[in-house]
Amino acid sequence: MSHFKQVAAALGCLLIGLHAAAQQNTPTISLKQLLNQVDLKAPSLLTDSAAIRIRQAQAVETRNNWLPNLKLNYQADVGSNNNVAGPYFGFGIIPSNSRGVRTESNTAATGANLGIAALDWEIYNFGAYAAQNRVANSDIKVEQNQYAQSKYQLEASVIGAYLQLNRLQNYLSIQQRNIQRNQEIKRSIYSLAKSGVRPGVDTSIAEAELSKARLNYIELNNQYRQLQQQLAAISGLPAQTIVADSLMQNQMLSQTTAVQPLMDTASHPLINYYKTLYQNSLQREDLVKKQYNPKILLEAAAWGRGSSVDANDHFGPVGSGFNFDRSNYLVGLSISYNLFDLRRRQLKLRTQKTASDYAQKRLDQEKALLAAEAAQAQTELQTARERLQEIPNQLKAANAGYRQKLSLYRNGLTDIIELNAALNILYRAETDYAQAKYAYTNAVFREAITDNQVNTLLNSLK
Repeated sequence: MSHFKQVAAALGCLLIGLHAAAQQNTPTISLKQLLNQVDLKAPSLLTDSAAIRIRQAQAVETRNNWLPNLKLNYQADVGSNNNVAGPYFGFGIIPSNSRGVRTESNTAATGANLGIAALDWEIYNFGAYAAQNRVANSDIKVEQNQYAQSKYQLEASVIGAYLQLNRLQNYLSIQQRNIQRNQEIKRSIYSLAKSGVRPGVDTSIAEAELSKARLNYIELNNQYRQLQQQLAAISGLPAQTIVADSLMQNQMLSQTTAVQPLMDTASHPLINYYKTLYQNSLQREDLVKKQYNPKILLEAAAWGRGSSVDANDHFGPVGSGFNFDRSNYLVGLSISYNLFDLRRRQLKLRTQKTASDYAQKRLDQEKALLAAEAAQAQTELQTARERLQEIPNQLKAANAGYRQKLSLYRNGLTDIIELNAALNILYRAETDYAQAKYAYTNAVFREAITDNQVNTLLNSLK
């Protein structure tokens, strides 16, 4: 049984070692490369870009609202021609029957045909067409800025995940060193126990600590792979190829200055989106004012008719009514205005002005939130710098303390409990240092994201 445990432990160490070696040999991907890949492959961005194309198609449709209606109609009919005098409302269901009133009823069948070409064109509406086009173009800008906002938020998420990936890589390296230290302690205890210097219980404690370190490594590796899968889903890259470049973090740590806190409000995606929403609402106000204006229309028609009843009221063969006997044309200008549109415009304009006021308040709110985030990012960056300056002292002292305790233990001057305590202090100091490095790089990028200066920061890290 003891031999089986030794073999299993050896295999576990071998697998962990192979995994660590594979990570070191896998080519890394820079943050800029990952962001470029996400811009091309992210499903959410592809969806938003399709929404832009929809708005563009709708704008083309709106620009063609000025086109006239030209309708062609033809009919051939068979029926009676038997009128009486008197007014009525047609309601669209009473057929027309032209001819004067006869002294006697005559229900003989007659043939007739009618062909019409009718033009109906709203040639001028006092700016309504232009207002519609401005709203359509504004809708495109809203969609484009929503895409830019989605891209901005996704990039912020990818940057956070990339930095987390780098932190987990550091944690895995620390855990690997921790396993090696526990193995070193175990070997020392075995040799001391065999010579009778140390009790056998120390070997059990060492085995437990070593197993605990391996379990921690397995859990960290699981988190690392899960994060790789998340980034693979939005970048289209194989998960195993997404390995963070530690050189970027080292370069940032070697530089004492970060991006200057100069917020780019002129082209900030969050601000621009709410600006275009507000401008879009103002354009809709203008459209409400214009769409209820009077309309000037050009009306034109040309038509031909035939009938089997001649001018002398003689009923000829039904088939003789299917040739055109007469033709006419009509051209005219008309103006149309609904007086109750005054009230409708007033009510709708009041509603739209309320929407504009809401959009303005959303814009002001976003500016205030962004300014607060910028201040918090600067505070966090300053704290991260101070923490990073102090952490090396902790790490140096913890490392020295562990080496001293290991030496004392080998010489029988301290026990396994104190040695494990020193080892845990060193492990915590290393993880604290990794966390401090992550906190600093995260704070730098958080400030750059808030100030819309990510590209400036990435270009400075070349």
